[in-house]
Amino acid sequence: MDRRSFNRRMLVGGAVAATGVTSMSAMAPDAVPAENPPRTAPAGGEVRRITMYAEKLPDGQLGYGLERGRATVPGPLIELNEGDTLHVDFENTTDVAVSLHVHGMDYEISSDGTKHTKSDVEPGKKRTYTWRTHAPGRRKDGTWRPGTAGYWHYHDHVVGTDHGTGGLRKGLYGAVIVRRKGDILPDKTCVIVFNDMTINNKPAHSGPDFEATVGDRVEFVSITHGEYYHTFHIHGHRWADNRTGMLAGPDDPSQILDDKITGPGDSFGFQVIAGEGVGAGAWMYHCHVQSHSDMGMAGLFLVKKPDGSIPEYVPHHARAGAGPGSHH
Repeated sequence: MDRRSFNRRMLVGGAVAATGVTSMSAMAPDAVPAENPPRTAPAGGEVRRITMYAEKLPDGQLGYGLERGRATVPGPLIELNEGDTLHVDFENTTDVAVSLHVHGMDYEISSDGTKHTKSDVEPGKKRTYTWRTHAPGRRKDGTWRPGTAGYWHYHDHVVGTDHGTGGLRKGLYGAVIVRRKGDILPDKTCVIVFNDMTINNKPAHSGPDFEATVGDRVEFVSITHGEYYHTFHIHGHRWADNRTGMLAGPDDPSQILDDKITGPGDSFGFQVIAGEGVGAGAWMYHCHVQSHSDMGMAGLFLVKKPDGSIPEYVPHHARAGAGPGSHH
């Protein structure tokens, strides 16, 4: 699967990168070191600049993109490291005012992306939003200031209402990952947004599906928008309920989950090794509110064997006469 993202490994203002996946299992202190240790995030401190566009999409939807004519739902995945500063030159090509509001970052009020701060963007206009990140550190009073690392998101805050309800419903949202120096980097990243009763604004019972090969390090970013609480559940895989979704060592007390309750505005992420301990297969993910999954809030994590095959899996196009929910 392809992903449109911006990260440290792209040129400034880059456009398209491949979708990713990730996970790490803790080794015992006396374990043999890995022959091929995973890649890790470097120290932050860079100042970079990208251009982002708000655009109309088919079926009345709206999206963000890093190139004209390339807007998507969700919008581009943005990856930063603690200490980085990102300037987003934002251009609104739609016929309504649009904004860019981010969670989890440091920014001045002029980059808030709201009408009451006059930081939205009228049709055909441009504006620069500046987001900053920082590493943890001690305050002058001796208390500890948390860092910016985490799984965050950005979205419109003005379309339809002063809170961007219309923009969110139409698809103006995307994921942001801020990594700490030494964090494990994935092979692929999958962004899954529960938005009202849709996943990534797709029709019921239509995915989206994500692909990986057994052994891939796959990262999932889960975001919730809209009016409802959901529960994100994935079959055959699990994660630690902490900042990275990975155990820091054999004594890490983090709870291990395969199901997490999420409300509007929530975001979290985790990494898994695709098929670890369970093998290849069409592994389902879905909202575990029963009526929600029955109404189509489900998709597949397609974990392939090295030869590309998936055991006991019938692709969508081959399911003649398949009814709603048949891929569950």
